[in-house]
Amino acid sequence: MKINDVHYRSIALNDDGWSVRIFDQRKLPWELVFVHLETMEQAAKAISEMWTRGAPMIAATAAYGFCLALRKDTSDENLESAYQTLLATRPTAVNLRWALDEMKAATLEHEGQARIEAAYKRACEICDEDVEINRKIGENGLKILRKLSKEKNGEPINILTHCNAGWLATVDYGTITAPIYLAHDEGIKVHVWVGETRPRNQGASLTAYELSQHGVPHTVIADNAGGLLMERGEVDLCLVGTDRVTRNGDVCNKIGTYLKALAAKDNDVPFYIALPYPTIDYSMESGDMVPIEERSEQEVTRIAGMSDQGDVMEVQITQSRAYNPAFDVTPARLVSGYITERGVLEKVCDGDSDEPVYAEIAA
Repeated sequence: MKINDVHYRSIALNDDGWSVRIFDQRKLPWELVFVHLETMEQAAKAISEMWTRGAPMIAATAAYGFCLALRKDTSDENLESAYQTLLATRPTAVNLRWALDEMKAATLEHEGQARIEAAYKRACEICDEDVEINRKIGENGLKILRKLSKEKNGEPINILTHCNAGWLATVDYGTITAPIYLAHDEGIKVHVWVGETRPRNQGASLTAYELSQHGVPHTVIADNAGGLLMERGEVDLCLVGTDRVTRNGDVCNKIGTYLKALAAKDNDVPFYIALPYPTIDYSMESGDMVPIEERSEQEVTRIAGMSDQGDVMEVQITQSRAYNPAFDVTPARLVSGYITERGVLEKVCDGDSDEPVYAEIAA
């Protein structure tokens, strides 16, 4: 995707061929700031302090952090230490563990310089694979948007989303944004209701920024406005990403997703999840097993923005204590379908069965 008509990936090697460039997402949309990672410790800090975020981007950053660790020390002891350090940075997104398992598997049989080369090769592959996965998610999701557009006789499709699962949260394209961008580029009229997604405002700060750069019509709303819009018939589709989907189809995503799903169910609004295969955790049977990350209360008690004078600043909005669970779990029974790179998994009920099965979406 592009920023000011310049194409970027959310993570890339620098010209030196070994250090890594990411965006400092904490500065967006006010400032475009690049961060250059040269050590594993910097990569771990970038993940844990949310300089970068989004399950696929966490995976990609950890993969390159693993490379940076081996560049310093190729021993088996340092390999295992890097694995454990990076794994501990964020507990909820399963893509992190998947990427580190991939990196370990790709490097264990090598030694010395060959181990470093194998690490960088696999990290680059993980990034390239993510781009292709998201492109295919876009193509599969586009079928749904084409169908909705036909049903509305070409009138704008109103899509409600939550948090940021755009290209900033992936290497490129994004999961929820890929079908939106492809539909917009095809001439399908789309409009996105962007939930602000407090406490960190990833919707207002990041999703809205992305959509602006791509020219997609959108409106930022307070998170609690979503239910009213659905009740009024002003939402045709809810589309969100995920940090982990368990074996039974439960969806762990940014806090507030569950409430959107409840409102969608009550108002017969389709509620779709866009996800790549590394986000599926077959080791967990259901969502009640997912570890829910609890982050600093300062993310709730303080908020950043720009003053009328153009200064970016952070202010305190309460003197009280705060509780800050970063994710919630939406039960599979509230999910209409899962948009993946392999197709669309739609819920089809047969008698007493509530098991999802694959279903083709007509173009």
